[in-house]
Amino acid sequence: MSADASLNTDADAGLNTAEHPRVRRYLDGLRFERRLSEHTIAGYRRDLREFTRWLGGDMAWGAVTTAHVRDFAAAAHRRGQSPASIQRALSSIRNFFKHLLREGVVEANPARAVTAPKAAKKLPRALDVDDVSRLLDIAPTDASTDVLTRRDRAVAELFYSSGLRLSELAGLNLRDLDLAAGVVRVTGKGNQQREAPVGRLAAGALAEWLKVRAELLPRRAAAGADFNNAVFLSRRGSRLSVRAIQTRLEYWARRRGLGGRVHPHMLRHSFATHMLESCGDLRAVQELLGHADISTTQVYTHLDFEHLARVYDAAHPRARRRAGKGRE
Repeated sequence: MSADASLNTDADAGLNTAEHPRVRRYLDGLRFERRLSEHTIAGYRRDLREFTRWLGGDMAWGAVTTAHVRDFAAAAHRRGQSPASIQRALSSIRNFFKHLLREGVVEANPARAVTAPKAAKKLPRALDVDDVSRLLDIAPTDASTDVLTRRDRAVAELFYSSGLRLSELAGLNLRDLDLAAGVVRVTGKGNQQREAPVGRLAAGALAEWLKVRAELLPRRAAAGADFNNAVFLSRRGSRLSVRAIQTRLEYWARRRGLGGRVHPHMLRHSFATHMLESCGDLRAVQELLGHADISTTQVYTHLDFEHLARVYDAAHPRARRRAGKGRE
């Protein structure tokens, strides 16, 4: 890019030098006054040198506009530079122009309102259906581990069956379950409530867990009073923590021979992926997940539950309809 030489109103040299005198003085200030590390200063130098080289010509600092800075960021993006790298360079430019503003060299900071392109959100890896089946094939090793194994199987089945968040599952209370209707009531982000379907296998695993759940309750609950309404309990009878849930899923993933780290959100993502692959109804899956729209804002689509249930029954790998029968 070239600039009109008539725009050169700065008394210093043009920007076509390897390191402009004002940049050099600015970096010296970072080193001796602010005592920043050499690594940080090298980053500033690299970013500012790239920017001045891109500007080219004899343009003065006072002639640099927001459009120049925005075009610089766009050119870096087209070259394949990551959003994080572009943001770092913009930060260097923005701070340099703050310095020039204090020095009276410029009248405004042209980089103040320029932002880098947003980085694409990295979704967690989804397990394929076979790997999910392997993970959920949880069985006790002996009688002493039967209670915990039933609990862990119910946890894993519910994650994949209903696509719950970790915090949502950990916060479930007994009153939230309606296994006869195949429904779990969930309080999600922003205190938003929704109903999610519970498939046949998940409902069966939950029923088996609930049969033995009382064995983990404190002795004072033996008379019939349930002192903890949490669906999932720890060995001590307290609500199962999010960290404990993560640890137990990792334990079973290793036991079942799954490579890599398996965590709760991976099951939620697998649920969403498999549902979309099967039914293609993005709006319904967003509602089932408790998302808003595709950008996860807070605008819900408000699909009715009967429609969600039909999509779920037709699409979920572990909750398909049987011929001639109703919902599982």
